[in-house]
Amino acid sequence: MTASGRSVAATLERATRLPLETLMTEAAALRDAAHPRLVSYSRKVFIPLTKLCRDVCHYCTFAERPRAGAAAYLAPEEVLAIARAGAAAGCQEALFTLGDKPELRYRAAADALAARGFRSTIAYLAEMCRAVASETGLLAHVNPGVMTDADLALLRPVSVSMGLMLESAAERLMAPGEVHHGSPDKHPAARLECIRLAGERRIPFTTGILIGIGETRAERIEALLRIDELHRRHGHIQEVIIQNFRAKPGTRASAAPEPGLEELLWTIAVARLIYGPAMNIQAPPNLSPAAYPALIRAGLNDWGGVSPVTPDHVNPEAPWPETTALAAATAAEGKILVERLAIYPAYVAAAERWVDAALRPRLLEAADTAGYARLDRWSPGLAVAAGPWAAALAPEVDGTVRRLVARAGAGEPLAESDLAALFAVRDRDFRYVIAAADALRREVAGDTVRYVVNRNINYTNICYFRCRFCAFSKGKTSDALRGTPYDLALEEVVRRAREAWARGATEVCLQGGIHPDYTGATYLALCRAIKAAVPAMHLHAFSPLEIRQGAATLGIGIAEFLSELKSAGLGSLPGTAAEVLDDPVRAVICPDKLTAVEWLEVVATAHRVGLATTATIMFGHVEDAFSWARHLRRLRDLQERTGGFTEFVPLPFVPLEAPLYLKGGARRGPTLREAVLMHAVARLALHPALPNIQTSWVKMGVDGVKLCLEAGANDLGGTLMNESISRAAGTQHGQELPPEQMQEIIAAIGRRAEQRDTLYRPALPERVAAAESAAPLAPVIETPVGDPRALSRLVVRTA
Repeated sequence: MTASGRSVAATLERATRLPLETLMTEAAALRDAAHPRLVSYSRKVFIPLTKLCRDVCHYCTFAERPRAGAAAYLAPEEVLAIARAGAAAGCQEALFTLGDKPELRYRAAADALAARGFRSTIAYLAEMCRAVASETGLLAHVNPGVMTDADLALLRPVSVSMGLMLESAAERLMAPGEVHHGSPDKHPAARLECIRLAGERRIPFTTGILIGIGETRAERIEALLRIDELHRRHGHIQEVIIQNFRAKPGTRASAAPEPGLEELLWTIAVARLIYGPAMNIQAPPNLSPAAYPALIRAGLNDWGGVSPVTPDHVNPEAPWPETTALAAATAAEGKILVERLAIYPAYVAAAERWVDAALRPRLLEAADTAGYARLDRWSPGLAVAAGPWAAALAPEVDGTVRRLVARAGAGEPLAESDLAALFAVRDRDFRYVIAAADALRREVAGDTVRYVVNRNINYTNICYFRCRFCAFSKGKTSDALRGTPYDLALEEVVRRAREAWARGATEVCLQGGIHPDYTGATYLALCRAIKAAVPAMHLHAFSPLEIRQGAATLGIGIAEFLSELKSAGLGSLPGTAAEVLDDPVRAVICPDKLTAVEWLEVVATAHRVGLATTATIMFGHVEDAFSWARHLRRLRDLQERTGGFTEFVPLPFVPLEAPLYLKGGARRGPTLREAVLMHAVARLALHPALPNIQTSWVKMGVDGVKLCLEAGANDLGGTLMNESISRAAGTQHGQELPPEQMQEIIAAIGRRAEQRDTLYRPALPERVAAAESAAPLAPVIETPVGDPRALSRLVVRTA
């Protein structure tokens, strides 16, 4: 009886009694509870650091004896050449496989290590992992045989995951005449101890069994249950491999019978029934090339590593499948092939626990929001091509996706779990969701794409909040900052507003850092000055954070302060500072900012006093799809109560100069698929409460906004004239997109353009004419900190 209360006998009895098809059906259903649509694989390069080994497994052709003139180990330059070839071919994983402790058996191995200054194979392996990471960025997964606790500690900072096949728990296979005789490192107790130690070290670990080497079905089950015991204790087994023995010429087991396909399918199904839905169960595809459909039906959800560069050095007679063929075969079974990293998504999501701090930046760089491999070069703000989408392979749209889309289209609010499922779609499901969102856009908003001629005026970049994603803020003072701090003069703000009006603007958008010397009176003075100079200009100003800070400095409530601002000319609020309305995420990216509830309270209060707001999300950094779903549900719930949101604006995280990214603490923004999907899912999630979905050309670029406009978005936002915040974060898409370029983008996708105002009314003809004949912008003046004309020096009255 195992610690989980399951016995080998009971498990074997049921698995033997049931027909294989029944077992496989149960296993597949169990798999689908956690892995309903995706089957993963890792694109790897195989680095055989040494083929010397102190063990003499009777089935192995990988291990070699020392030969005159042959190097005992790959030289560093050879290792790096293989790794560079893998990186050039798009690999994400460097798989180091090697013989077990050859220096303990062969003087040639010990001497070769000593000549390079190493006392052990493990020490040399650690150095090569470090070199590969430094030179190529590949994430190392190591299979060096049985490891001690000291070995594991040495390798953890340089390898993102490790592996050791248990192979079998049957000690009798160590006896004379059996396959493991003469191989001390194949003793089950030694291997189980290594797996246990890896759990204590919090190392994502790969293990599994080798079937057909003389073991019985009961012994297979015993091995699977022993692995399960260790996983239940430590949670570190990221995958279990069911590998079928292949007889190889020249080995002692060359005449041994190979297990049949039914044995392999039976074992995969039993493994799934033992481990349950969540475990990743793998069978190497190159060892069963004609059986892909059956393997999927037996309950696996991973194909393991596949290399476009190097052979399978352990099974050189079995070539890797082409990934296109693997994807097609996977699709034929109603599944979608997805590329993963050396560690699985659950461990990527919990990287602070499972991955050494030195490796986390590279892991985040390589991962998408779901924790799978990031495959595109596109990143928000980068001037690189966006699209087109790869051809869809799945023959049918997933039934659950169809049902969720239908419910959303009917106006039914979707649960967070439903929205997270929509955010996970890929391949044909992705195409279906964006097409459905676009059809809903056409139904709700028509074929007119609107834009507003406006000007952003960011009046200061001094801020005493410590948002870790922000490249715009310059801190409390002007000392030792990332750039030149400024604090605009009121006269410069007014000049910019006048110039914007002359160029056809209907709106100025006022936002800035939270300057420690600004008070609510400062914000009131800004409104009064601009309205006095340009009475017809709409003031779209002040984030909920600025509103809360302004009210606090005046010692009044938020509703009272908003009413004063409205009387001073404020027309609406930008819904920024929302970031992600999920407090665990906010605790990481903006720990001293408003909580989610506080943001919602300020916005709800603005709606109650008659001020419309936008709604935003800033996404693609440390959060996950459930955070996105929670954010959208909170926005919908508020909109259904107040009706005060004019539009929803997804703002992809621009990482290029963001401190959190530069310090290795964030992903490099959403992938293109994720960014477009945010617009599509928002269209579905917010229907019918919020009809306008805007796409940001500053973040997405021209190609990107076209994709979004065909995926549920109906608005191109503002021309901006000046854009400081995204520019500080590193965007390469410019500061202004004038009306003629807006119109070109819209015409290119076959839609009609219309200039609007902030509240989605058509712009007056004279505004349109002024915008179309706008003069070039005059140079801006960024008033230096300490200038007596600066806003922070302004002495104002509150009434």
